[in-house]
Amino acid sequence: MTLIKSISGIRGTIGGLSGETLSPLDLVKFTSAYGSWLLEQYPQARVVLGRDARTSGEMIAQIVAATLQAQGIEVLDLGLSTTPTVEMAVSMEKAQGGIILSASHNPGQWNALKLLNEAGEFLRPDQSEQVLQKAEAEVFSYAEPKKIGHYRRDATYLKKHIDAILALPLVDLEAIQQKQFSVIVDGVNSSGGVAVPALLEALGVAHVTKLYCEPNGLFPHNPEPLPENLTDIAREMQKGNYDLGIVVDPDVDRLALLCEDGSMFGEEYTLVAVADYVLRHTPGPTVSNLSSTRALRDITEKSGQLYAATPVGEVHVVGKMKELGAVIGGEGNGGIIYPPLHYGRDALVGIALFLSHLARSERKTSYLKASYPSYFISKNKSVADPPTLM
Repeated sequence: MTLIKSISGIRGTIGGLSGETLSPLDLVKFTSAYGSWLLEQYPQARVVLGRDARTSGEMIAQIVAATLQAQGIEVLDLGLSTTPTVEMAVSMEKAQGGIILSASHNPGQWNALKLLNEAGEFLRPDQSEQVLQKAEAEVFSYAEPKKIGHYRRDATYLKKHIDAILALPLVDLEAIQQKQFSVIVDGVNSSGGVAVPALLEALGVAHVTKLYCEPNGLFPHNPEPLPENLTDIAREMQKGNYDLGIVVDPDVDRLALLCEDGSMFGEEYTLVAVADYVLRHTPGPTVSNLSSTRALRDITEKSGQLYAATPVGEVHVVGKMKELGAVIGGEGNGGIIYPPLHYGRDALVGIALFLSHLARSERKTSYLKASYPSYFISKNKSVADPPTLM
């Protein structure tokens, strides 16, 4: 039973004692802290809210939305959504902030508040610290009845997200459609089970097979898209005639791919392959975090461009990308950040760019993987004390 307060948001298990888990009381406290922080900057604030398919998501969304309304903040609820869709909606709506209810790749008993600023990007460390300090102080003010914030639902933003991807110059619809690709998708019974097939249909992929694409939040396996968790889709691919396997995490900001024979393309090489495609058409710097394969640096420097590495954390990667004017960046966990769309990890744009690359390359997926420098990277997890406010 855990509650973790950090610069990446508020994350915890559901069920148990308040203050030790992500309880309703804690949801109100941390949402109120975020709302108070927003209102100091924007007396009239609107927040975009979205969630993945976890079984606790709808309950948490109701608590978070009502708390924001009680502070006089307008709420735009996208309902079942993806992290990158919420990020784009903040910008499209010209909202002042956003909250994503998802514990990313963590198991189903976890959930989290992932907090966004007015740009639809994760809070900077100093901004997160301000929110955490407000939560610690627990001094909040709420609106009078006549000033309670409005609430509305909008289920159109996934289509808007997909339409924006289709409009990107490097997304080659004609090449994808001509290839008549056959693709299998593991949506881990979350938002990706809806979003990825919808994208593939819009791209003109000829045959889409769905595996675990019912968005009921009952994860059929560990939702982190690592090889040891992808045995079902790999086994299925060995039975059929597929060109590509696609796996996303519950909130669709991480992308893992499988080759036509069911072997792993490798989440480390998702960014490498997409960056290779982007660099061929729009030369410029690339950025990834230090927990990424050296192959990205190799292909970037081979193109005569600058590569830069940052500490782990999306906010650090985005900051360096903006500083350098990077054409693409991301993280070695299958996170693709493509600035012409938005500054956030986005599996959907990664899929569209990868399929464009695959279609133009005239190669099988395994041959494309073999064309990149081969490195082995060891990532080991260790248990540490949860971060505190000190």
